[in-house]
Amino acid sequence: MTQIVDLENSTTFNDLDIQLISIAADPVDVLRSAAAEYGVATPLLSDGDKAVSNRYGVMKWATKGGEPSHTFVLIGKDGKIAWVQDYGAAENGGRMYVPLEELLPEIERALK
Repeated sequence: MTQIVDLENSTTFNDLDIQLISIAADPVDVLRSAAAEYGVATPLLSDGDKAVSNRYGVMKWATKGGEPSHTFVLIGKDGKIAWVQDYGAAENGGRMYVPLEELLPEIERALK
């Protein structure tokens, strides 16, 4: 949730005019509780059956437990995938948080 909080509070991110949505395999009640705890306004989608995660191909980086990793998918205004980057899988660094000074330039490049 810290990643979401930091993105929500980032002027640079907000200036990009992107709708942030978090998709996780956690049940709705867990997501609702975490959103309240962290004060998150971003929509949180419970993808327990991983249908959305599979649709966007992020399960190729699934954790050993079969959960989606820390993957970003940027969908353009045309509805097409403009950028996908996984950070959580071991082969991609195994990070569940990406510093904004690294993440935001990547997103900005993908938007161009």
